[in-house]
Amino acid sequence: MQLSLAPNQCQSLKIVALGDSIVYGFGDPERGGWVEQLRRWWMLPGSAGHVLYNLGVRGDRTQQVAQRLEVEFRHRGELRNRVPDLIILSVGVNDSARLGRPNGKNYTDFATFEADIAHLLDLAQQLCPVLFVGMTPVDETKMPFLDCFYFNHTDQHRYKEATRLACQQRQIPYLDIFDQWMGRGETWLSQRMNADGLHPNTLGYQALLDDVLKWDALAPYHAQPEYQLR
Repeated sequence: MQLSLAPNQCQSLKIVALGDSIVYGFGDPERGGWVEQLRRWWMLPGSAGHVLYNLGVRGDRTQQVAQRLEVEFRHRGELRNRVPDLIILSVGVNDSARLGRPNGKNYTDFATFEADIAHLLDLAQQLCPVLFVGMTPVDETKMPFLDCFYFNHTDQHRYKEATRLACQQRQIPYLDIFDQWMGRGETWLSQRMNADGLHPNTLGYQALLDDVLKWDALAPYHAQPEYQLR
């Protein structure tokens, strides 16, 4: 398979987004999440016209995303027998969960996670350019999730920092959603979270989309630089 070329504003690209339920868009019955909205935006008349495949799977951890990385996109029509022009990754929050109780073991041991995220990034970077969208913060007051998963901000920060540093070492652009959202305050955050405490609601996914669209790293992939968020 041939490696893809750098982004060209006149070229329609083939892009895949891989990750967990936040990529999938769970919790947004109105608009389908941020990846779905980005897919539709790139289909608008006069837009870049990129083909975007949503390959998010609920509950996936980093190791699982790595296991299905190539298998997933090689069976999509436009991508068959070639690699994507861009891979957007977003995963890690499920790895950080505590099992059974607030001080239980992490779902993925931290040392294992560091190895898993390094492996995933290396695999992806061998194929094509990579962007990484960081995790959204949870609502700690709503834990546990599904009566057994305890998410908290301390563990989230630890795991996202490991991811950010791994991306930095490989010169992979990383969008630090966790720090951005935490900086906007508890009221802002609570208004954008679902009752389950883990997933954004429709308003939250819209905020996530806006943050992604404003991201400098994604700007070269837009056909209309003059586009302004409405």
